[in-house]
Amino acid sequence: MFKITRTLPILLSVATMIALNGCAPSEQKPNPAPPTPTFTPHESAAGIPDRLTSESEKSVVFADGASPDFYWANGYSNGGNFNCTWRKSCASIQGGVMSMSVVKEGKGYGGAEYRTDKLYSYGFYSVRMKAAKGSGIISSYFTYTNKPVWDEIDIEFLGKDTTKIQFNYFTKGSDKGHTFLFDLGYDAAESFHEYAFEWKKDGIVWYVDGKAVYRATENLPTNPMQLMMNVWNVRGADEWSGVFDESALPAIAQYEWFAFVPEN
Repeated sequence: MFKITRTLPILLSVATMIALNGCAPSEQKPNPAPPTPTFTPHESAAGIPDRLTSESEKSVVFADGASPDFYWANGYSNGGNFNCTWRKSCASIQGGVMSMSVVKEGKGYGGAEYRTDKLYSYGFYSVRMKAAKGSGIISSYFTYTNKPVWDEIDIEFLGKDTTKIQFNYFTKGSDKGHTFLFDLGYDAAESFHEYAFEWKKDGIVWYVDGKAVYRATENLPTNPMQLMMNVWNVRGADEWSGVFDESALPAIAQYEWFAFVPEN
C-alpha cells in the first residue's frame, strides 16, 4: 500500500486540471446504524483545528496564500453528466476564502475545479466549506483515481436541497456507487461547516462538525487517490441532481481550508 511520508503542513494555492468521472451519480443505499467514531472528534473553528495543523501531511488555509501543489483546471470539459467547461476564471481567493462558481458563458457554462496530481492514501480528510445552491448544481470535496482503476470517496452537496449532504464511494471501476443522504438540520449554503471522512482498510467514516454520522464497510476503495474539490452543473441526471436551473447562476461554493492527516 502506498505510504505517505509525514511532513510539516504545506500551504497551498490555485490553478487546475480534472479527472473524467469524479463525483458521478449513483444508486441510493439504505441508512445503516450510526457509526462508532474511530477518529477523535475535534471542535470546528475558523482556522484548521490544532490537531490537524500539527499532524497534517497537507493543510491548506486560503488566508495564507498559494502553493504549487494544487491547481485549477482550465479550458476543457469532462463531458458526460458535466455540463460545463473548467475555467480558472471561475475561481478566486479573497479574504481568506476560495470561491468557485458555475457561470453562464455564451451558449455554454463555466465551472471550477481545484485539485492535485499527487496521490494520498488512508487517513483523515477534512474541509471547511459552504455549499453552492441551485437545482442541478453540485459542489464537492473528494478523492479520485482515474479509470480503469476508478476508486473514489465523496462529500457532495446537491444544490436542489442543501439541507442534506451526500456521502458516496466507488471501487475498482464500478459505475455503481454507494450513496447515502444525511439530513444536516441546517442549510449548508448559508454558513461554513466542517465536513470530513476517515478512510481506513476496514471502513470509511464520514463526519459533520466533528461528529461521526455514517460508516461504510463493504467493497471499499484501496488505491491511492488525488484530492479534489469542484462545482459544476449537471445534464442528463435530473432525477439525481434536479433539473438544472440557469436562473440560480452564478452558483458559488466557498472553502476556508482543507487538510489531510495520514493514518499512523
